[in-house]
Parts: sequence; structure tokens; C-alpha cells
Amino acid sequence: MELPYRLYRRDPVWVAPLRSEQAAQLDPLRNPMLQHCEYALFLLRDGGRVVGRIAAFVDRLALEHWGRPIGLFGSYECVDDPAGAALLLSAARDWLRARGMTRLRGPWSFASQEWGLVVEGFTPPPVILAPYNPPYYNDQLVANGLTKAKDLLVYYGDRAEGYEIPPRYLTLTDRVRERYGVTVRGLDMARLEEEVATLVAVSNRALAGNWGYYPVTEAEARALAHDLKQVVNPAALLLAEDAQGAPVGFAMSLPDINRLLHGLDGRLFPFGWLKLLVGLPRLRQYRMWALGVVPEYQGKGIDALLYRHTYEALAPRGVRLEINYVLEDNVPMNNALRHLAVKPLRRYRVYEGEV
Repeated sequence: MELPYRLYRRDPVWVAPLRSEQAAQLDPLRNPMLQHCEYALFLLRDGGRVVGRIAAFVDRLALEHWGRPIGLFGSYECVDDPAGAALLLSAARDWLRARGMTRLRGPWSFASQEWGLVVEGFTPPPVILAPYNPPYYNDQLVANGLTKAKDLLVYYGDRAEGYEIPPRYLTLTDRVRERYGVTVRGLDMARLEEEVATLVAVSNRALAGNWGYYPVTEAEARALAHDLKQVVNPAALLLAEDAQGAPVGFAMSLPDINRLLHGLDGRLFPFGWLKLLVGLPRLRQYRMWALGVVPEYQGKGIDALLYRHTYEALAPRGVRLEINYVLEDNVPMNNALRHLAVKPLRRYRVYEGEV
């Protein structure tokens, strides 16, 4: 776990994640995702010094949902050494092959939907729950027979740069509300567990057909809610409901606490907690982390309505909203975002190859 803090110590873009959170990802009692995974953790040493790492894992829920023997790798870090990278990926391949996997996909994190390597847009710094890497990581994977499986796109809109939702979208979403009787509300934090269960149910229906997705368990959702409860803005956690009050869509935007973690070296003590406490209410940077609409309401403009409500909820902060990520071949979503006049920012890539 110490390796990335050493590798990136002089990198001005990297944001050191909280060490306590990194430890929690590898603790089955604190990370429910590990309860449906079999995994192995590998270290690369050079003369006793750790210079690389990789995790290989088989996720039973993913295998059931995808119906294909695809193994995963993540937690990838390596010095700029082709031979070292080859050793790491070979170790992961051998372990997965021994468990009946025929394909290798990654990087794929033990944290929900933290996928891929940056291939375009290495600045500005990564937002909350987003990966970061030096450019040469991509060369290492390609040199070892991995090719693009999917690209994930990132957009942003910034009020400080003059961003406003185009008037035609305000008119469109007014019509959507009238036509379908859909309303949007923030989550009720007093009923958080019940609200999280609703979000999980809607998410698993809305995103079931998306590439790379597989069902989120309620235990994982509760763990995420527990971790984020102290930092979320309830007005940015939205549910869309039909005229009968049934949930039909959701949008989750998180304050980008990475802006406050910069320079803390992953530690809240002795003074990091004070920086968070003072800075969080003033934070204007947010990440739209997830958005989905149930199948029977897709293509009806509910996604645009959720974008509008997210923006309007955060606009008083003069917000910079990063929309992260959007599948490259999700044509309706990418077209909608371009019409919303948000700007392209970054591209992540998930790789795949034979084991």
C-alpha cells in the first residue's frame, strides 16, 4: 500500500488517497466486494525493494452476470521497467488461468466503478474515486498483449468559465416533466438506509445492460453510504419518481474531496481533518459519479432532467461539475452531453487480453 505514495511523491498532479481508505479496500470486513471475490496480491521486488504490485481476482457476481470467464486485475503500480511489468502481468495471468479464466480485464479496482487508465487528459488532478497513472502504464499493458476493451469519457461544466445549461434544454426538461409527470427530489438523509436500498434497486435495473456493469449488493451500497455520509451533499443525490411515486431514475454527484486531500500525504492527522472540516462547506468541485434511468423510461429525456436538477442544486456554489465516466459507445448519453454544451476533459481505457 505504501508503493504509490513513494512512486508519486514528486508528482504535482497525483492526489494521495487516504491511507485508512486504502487499507479498508483490502479488508473483507470493511469492503463487502471482497466477499464475492477470490483474489491474490502480488509484489514485485528488486533487491528487496518493492517496485511494483498487482492484484488478480475472480468476481463471482461478475462471472454470473457476464456469462464469460473473464478474470480481473487491478491495484497496478510499477516503475518504468518493461521487464518488471511483464513479470507482474504474467503472475496475474498464471493465477487467473489456474482458476479457469480465459480473459484478463483491467485495471479494475476493489472500489466500485474505479476502472481503467488515463490515456488522454492527464491534468487536472483526478477527482474523488477516480484513478490516476503515468502515461507509460499504457505502454506497459500494450507491450504485454493487452488491447482496448472500452474507453470511458469524461466531461465537465464550470460556472467560473461561464457555463450555463442551454435554454433549449430548460424548455425540453419542462416538457418532460409535464408529459410524464416525473418529479425529482433529493435523498432523505433521515431515512438513509431505506433510500440506499431504493437506489440499489433502481441502479441494478437501470444499468444492467451497460458494459462492465454487474449488480451491486446492498452490503456494498450500505458500506459506500457509510463512507460518504459525512461528506455528501443530500441535494446532489437525486431520485426521479413517476406520477405514482415509483422511482424511475437516479443521479449521484459527490463533492470532490480530492481538492482538500492534496498535500496531506494520505493522512488526516494531525491537521488534515481540520482542512476537511473547514473546506467541505466551501467546496465547489463535484463529480457526477453515477446516473441511470430504468428501461421503460429510457429515451424520454429523464436523464436530461436529472442533469438539470443536479446543476440547479449545485449552481449557487458556482460549481465545477465533472461527469465521470460515460461509455464511449453510449451514443444517446454522449449526444445529450454535447447538446448540454459541457466540454470533453479526459479519457480512460480498460484493457483486455488472453490469459
